[in-house]
Formats: sequence, structure tokens, C-alpha cells
Amino acid sequence: MQSALLRSIDQAGIRLTGPRRAVAGLIAKRDGHFTAADLVVDARRRRVEVGRATVFRLLDLLVAERLVERVDLPDGSHAYVPCEASHHHHLVCTSCGVIAEVDDCGIDAVTTEAARRTGFKIDAHRLELFGRCGDCKRKRG
Repeated sequence: MQSALLRSIDQAGIRLTGPRRAVAGLIAKRDGHFTAADLVVDARRRRVEVGRATVFRLLDLLVAERLVERVDLPDGSHAYVPCEASHHHHLVCTSCGVIAEVDDCGIDAVTTEAARRTGFKIDAHRLELFGRCGDCKRKRG
């Protein structure tokens, strides 16, 4: 995953400094969603020299280039998840934090109908669904 993320960053024209390369490596090692604070803790734990500002700036660049998406969580906080460039939506497990991507799932028909009824030209939409993944559902019964 790290080499794929590094290639995508390079193709997006983002300059790959040593600290940015290190943060990309930390992102590649994550499973599920993560916060900027998670990356800072990971860097300290692994004795990787990167500052908080570098982490936040790189995340902003990655979001702008659609290499990472910001996910708004039910508690009002937000996290990030590496994503495919194609349009999709997220299912977020509120127990373990795993995120699954799902394509259209019928929302395109809803947005088309909403545009028709209201006269809006809808430029973008985002859907995040929260619940428990299959593993967590089985563990809790």
C-alpha cells in the first residue's frame, strides 16, 4: 500500500519530502480510519521525526487530491481514510473503526430525484453510514 500511496502522491504533483514520505508510510500502515493525532502518536512511537504541522498539511493536500477522504464521525469528530479515486460512499463500524467502501447503493437515483423536485443542480454529495461490521455484530450477538 505504501508504494501505491507514494506513487499516487507523486502523480498528483505533491513534492515528496522526507517527512511527507514518512507520514505516507504511517498512513499505509494504518488499518481502518485514523486521525491526525493517531499519525502523530505513531510517529513518536516509531521515532519518526515529523511535526504535527507536517501531518496536518499533508492530510489537507491528500484530501484536496482525493487520495484520502475525510470522514465525519457520529460524535462530531473526523477521521481520514485512504480511498480509491472513484466516487463511492463509506460504511463505518462504530465498534472497531473499520471502513468499507460502497459504490452507488441507490443514492444516485435519490439525488437525481431531489434535483428534479427542487430545481437544484447537484454538484456533489457524500454519504456515510454508521453501524457495526459483521465481525463486531457477531462478537456482541
